[in-house]
Amino acid sequence: MKLLAETPKNNNLSSIEPGAQKDTQIDRYELKFVVDPKIVPGIREFIQPFVNRDNNGVGQIPEYTVTTLQLDSPNATLHYAKERKAYSRFKLRIRTYGTDGKCPYFMEIKRKVNTMILKSRAILPPSDYDRDNILRPTTLIPFKTESETQNYLEFVRLTNEVGARPAVFIRYIRESYKGTSESYSRVTLDRSITYRPARGQWEFPHQEKRWYALDTQASLRREFPGYILELKSGAELPQWMAELIERFNLVRTGFCKYSAAMRLESIFSGRQYSAASENCTYEDGSDF
Repeated sequence: MKLLAETPKNNNLSSIEPGAQKDTQIDRYELKFVVDPKIVPGIREFIQPFVNRDNNGVGQIPEYTVTTLQLDSPNATLHYAKERKAYSRFKLRIRTYGTDGKCPYFMEIKRKVNTMILKSRAILPPSDYDRDNILRPTTLIPFKTESETQNYLEFVRLTNEVGARPAVFIRYIRESYKGTSESYSRVTLDRSITYRPARGQWEFPHQEKRWYALDTQASLRREFPGYILELKSGAELPQWMAELIERFNLVRTGFCKYSAAMRLESIFSGRQYSAASENCTYEDGSDF
């Protein structure tokens, strides 16, 4: 099993960009593509006239480390909703940046209704990140806005309603750009995508090096270990994004890091899937 622990040299994001903290409610469309690393330089060159680098990125290429804790019910209800392509579904996740433990923690509900992505989040400083503030809150945390308070309470409600607990940690290096002309547009390229089972652990393994690779041929179902390219926009896809897709002959995919990690773990445990399975079934057709 391949292990990976590569991170940018400068990953101190403890003072995350102020503008990012204001985006506590985001409605958008997302298009995902698995791309060969060989064409990534061409993609970077193509998008330059239309984007600015994300100010949170460091280095010549604007990158930062993302670590996400995915929560799920004991029978993985949220994972299987994705695998079965439920029309309306959601994920519960806690996300932070860097590897020093000083960055805020973002509690996020990511809903998908048909093709629209609806994301709400509340931001906890490291001093307030505690399992009891999610499972058994006794005092109201003073968030900056009323909407953020409501996002926090909804996260707590859903977590307790489905009995969600830590399932998987996902870590990757994100290259990020923001569109210059649209009210909302983003281009991200994720590499060095890794995971590790959480097994009920709420504390983030910031310095832990035992991570398993997710961006392999087997996980991505490609002939190459690739990058995950995401194009994110508001109501309409910008023309330059449409041209990017056409120029590089990109084929949209439904790749989900969390579900890919769950699938790999089940394979390591002896589960089997048919070659075309997208809904987590045994080869004999019974439900997983």
